[in-house]
Amino acid sequence: MTQTSRTPQLSIGLVSFAAEDPGSWQFLLSRAQAADRAGVDRIVVSDHVAYGENLEAYARPELGGSKGGAQPTGPDGHWLEPLTLLSVIAGQTSRVRLGTNILLAALRRPVVLSKTLSTLDVLSGGRVDLGVGVGWQKEEYDAAGLPFDRRGKLLDHTLSVLQTIWSEQRASFSDDFLTFDGIHSMPKPSQPGGVPIWVSGTVNKMVARRIARFGSGWIPWGPAAADVVAGIAQMRELVEEAGGSFDGMQVVGTLSSVRLGNGMIDYAATMAKVPDLAAAGVTDFRIGLKVPTDDSATFDVFAAAVTAFRATAGSGTGATPEP
Repeated sequence: MTQTSRTPQLSIGLVSFAAEDPGSWQFLLSRAQAADRAGVDRIVVSDHVAYGENLEAYARPELGGSKGGAQPTGPDGHWLEPLTLLSVIAGQTSRVRLGTNILLAALRRPVVLSKTLSTLDVLSGGRVDLGVGVGWQKEEYDAAGLPFDRRGKLLDHTLSVLQTIWSEQRASFSDDFLTFDGIHSMPKPSQPGGVPIWVSGTVNKMVARRIARFGSGWIPWGPAAADVVAGIAQMRELVEEAGGSFDGMQVVGTLSSVRLGNGMIDYAATMAKVPDLAAAGVTDFRIGLKVPTDDSATFDVFAAAVTAFRATAGSGTGATPEP
């Protein structure tokens, strides 16, 4: 079920972390099932493998963080491993796409990561999207025994290995980090060309080169996320300078839910910016929705958002809410 069109899609982020142990994560699986039934196009989950104690670094853009931002949990927050979580969700859903936003791919051994993603893609029927970024936390790289100051090169290395193993029956590879020859790893991903890679980052030449080389999509970060229309124009130019093409590129944009005085969501107002953003090149509209704990009410919130989005943007994957 490869999704390669630029038809606008509606995605939601599942909050797969908690400041304290919630006791059970069943609510998260129920939300994923509700999103699948409601016709949401994609669900995405976040990643942290470990934490140090310098969480203030998240607010430093030069490290990869967000100016003025703050981590949503302390160092002992509970963060589910995203690919494990998506594997469980894959077995409980049938059509919604499964994405990472983002996976710190460089922290995983590439050959193992390629096998994990291939397996998940095969078992899910080709529903996986791999969103990647370098992250902001030095201590996370320290815990993995990896040099933080080479995180960009490590990510490029990881993506190179993934695409080599996915595309070659008898794989050979060599760079500064790794050399192998005559390696066989089956199964390959269900999606032609392998699992789509969505590169996260600000508008800069390094990210543009990564998109040109590996990217099926771009997840804007920093100023580009705040002004995605300007960011698309700037990134298009840099990607083309790097020898790539921005035509057909998936691009993430964020929708903020507009609430009425009674706390209800004004779906028409929430979706008002969709046509202009789609015209500028946004293809994946991500919306954060506060949902009730009741499963039926959660479905109703998701279904209402999907209906309003389809009316404004088009059919997406063609899925409509189930009764």
